Amino acid sequence: MSVFAIRHGETAWSLNGQHTGTTDIPLTGNGRRLAARMRPVLAANPFGLVLCSPMRRARETCELAGLGERAIIDPDLVEWNYGKYEGLTPKQIDEVAPGWLIFRDGCPGGEAPEQVAARVDRVIARSRAVAGDTALFAHGHLLRAFAARWIGLPASGGQHFLLNTGTLCVLGYYHEIPAVQVWNRPLLDEAA
Repeated sequence: MSVFAIRHGETAWSLNGQHTGTTDIPLTGNGRRLAARMRPVLAANPFGLVLCSPMRRARETCELAGLGERAIIDPDLVEWNYGKYEGLTPKQIDEVAPGWLIFRDGCPGGEAPEQVAARVDRVIARSRAVAGDTALFAHGHLLRAFAARWIGLPASGGQHFLLNTGTLCVLGYYHEIPAVQVWNRPLLDEAA
């Protein structure tokens, strides 16, 4: 059993480095291309469960990847609630909170790492209860916390996993031990 964790494609805010939690924005044209590249990779897998964040960028990615009809919308997959930092860049946040790190500090008016960990743990439990593989369509900071929790680290361990838009990750097992099989894999055009 494996979990295929897919970060949504590029958005205008991801291009600018703005923290995008609850703001529901669409994919860019390039984001749609990145999402469509997932289709042939995911089509070969019958997936026992497909879960998707309710945010438009994740739903569009899921649709373009060919799994939209099978997806169950799961509010636990929504991106980290950035509270007062929503829409701000890391540089803007550093001006008001020098040295801030989401995985350690959380967000004022938003979520703490422990709150995100609780949501992620529910998704992990759902994934492990299914026969077959699971596909998750979600967001950068959330999926980084997911990877940390999958291998038994606190959500703060997500700081060790960089994750670009429109990439594929696979989490599974080494013998009986939860492990990271593939991380932050971009999918290239077939012609490239």
